[in-house]
Amino acid sequence: MRHLATPQEVADALDGVGYLADDGLATAAFLALRMGKPLFCEGEPGTGKTSLAIGLADALGVEVIRLQCHEGIDATQALYDWDFPRQLLHLRALDGKVDPDEAEKSLYTRRFLLARPLLRALEAAPCVLLIDEVDRADDEFEAFLLEVLSENAVTIPELGEIRAAEPPLVVLTSNRTREVHDALKRRCLYHWLEHPDLTRELAIIRRRVPGISDRLSAQITTAVRRLRSAELLKPPGVAESIDWAHALLALDRTDLDAASAAVTLGAVLKYREDADRVIAAGLDALLAG
Repeated sequence: MRHLATPQEVADALDGVGYLADDGLATAAFLALRMGKPLFCEGEPGTGKTSLAIGLADALGVEVIRLQCHEGIDATQALYDWDFPRQLLHLRALDGKVDPDEAEKSLYTRRFLLARPLLRALEAAPCVLLIDEVDRADDEFEAFLLEVLSENAVTIPELGEIRAAEPPLVVLTSNRTREVHDALKRRCLYHWLEHPDLTRELAIIRRRVPGISDRLSAQITTAVRRLRSAELLKPPGVAESIDWAHALLALDRTDLDAASAAVTLGAVLKYREDADRVIAAGLDALLAG
């Protein structure tokens, strides 16, 4: 894993892979690396939480392993499972040729183990482990995560303990659809990600959308900031700003006027109610200035 000695070196390394981090985020990432603690990133959707983990992996020259959380996720889906179809085929192949006890033992070897993201991260370290949208999981899964992250090891009854030779850099993200328990947060460094300021968002769009003009990127950034200040069900994030820029360039539009905005609004607003509200308020007002 590449060694980064200061927060500025972290910021520069992220910049080199296309992720523009402010001083606070670069410092939080540096401390997570230096202290060996998970980094818990919370904020509105579209503020770059997931992209941070991917950017850190690229900057450090390691693999990123992603665990996407969802309602009902359990330890089997996150840690490991046994490949039952292959075990069954194995038993059929033995066909009584060995002692039943020996046949049973042969079923529970690494040959038939399906490693899920958490186990893969422990074995692949150094790596970046992204635990995405942990707020979608339930309390029981949080408790399970707490145990794994505290020990950087798991015990598989049939195989014994598997411990990371080098703990992965863990990045947890949350869109705050519910509050994550304090016990998990206490094990982590915490950072709240805001939407970027005007200057940084302009730089992000110009970096991610080659060939866009200064005028069009400024128009997009200004319009998106106004949308975020409106009472929308889902204010647009940086990803939507970038999508809007790509959509306008794909249509060969060089200026963001009311007509261009009307036909590309679906790139930046994802709810019909939000689009109706913006159109009712007037696209000219949105784009003024």
